[in-house]
Amino acid sequence: MYKNFIKRFIDIVLSLISIVVLLPLFLIISIVIKIDSKGPVFFSQTRIGKKQQMFTVHKFRSMLTYEESFLPNGKEIPNNERVTRVGKFLRNTSLDELPQLFNILKGEMSLIGPRPTLEYQVKRYNDRQFKRLDVRPGLTGLAQVNGRNQLTWEQKINFDIEYVEHISFLLDLRIFLKTFSVLFKKEVNEFQYHDNLSQHEGSIIEDVNK
Repeated sequence: MYKNFIKRFIDIVLSLISIVVLLPLFLIISIVIKIDSKGPVFFSQTRIGKKQQMFTVHKFRSMLTYEESFLPNGKEIPNNERVTRVGKFLRNTSLDELPQLFNILKGEMSLIGPRPTLEYQVKRYNDRQFKRLDVRPGLTGLAQVNGRNQLTWEQKINFDIEYVEHISFLLDLRIFLKTFSVLFKKEVNEFQYHDNLSQHEGSIIEDVNK
């Protein structure tokens, strides 16, 4: 019931409200990006979503465009040096991901779930790893509140599969709240996730009832 209907209803309501409330911020970020560097405001890329369906994910552009990525001597600027000043801030605060609220509203993504994956990554999946494509990709997920970029690719996949196998409202709520904690408190503490999910969900219920 929750996975198939309630979760989608929550996605629609919260993404719509967020888009309306954050519209002034969208405008400010767009203007600052245009002032900071040449190129489009948004970066778009094809990703793989639920049931291996392709869709276009959107982000605020945080890097120099290809045309602007060359020095006067013709040498190409390394990727790690192509991040703009504004882009660095957007990435550190995850504000570059905000345009994905429109992906959520359209039904291509969810607020909570595994991050959208690239086609070449899917080709590396084994049978178990394909489970992460059983749900809509998310704006944030279990891997993101368990170390984010500090995790290896395999560790992220394992967290995603654990999420897919034990998806629930309480788990989504815990991930949602922990995401804000990580973003605004600059915490890197791991989200304690037990192998025994029944114990984990029980602890959440106890927390909620306190």
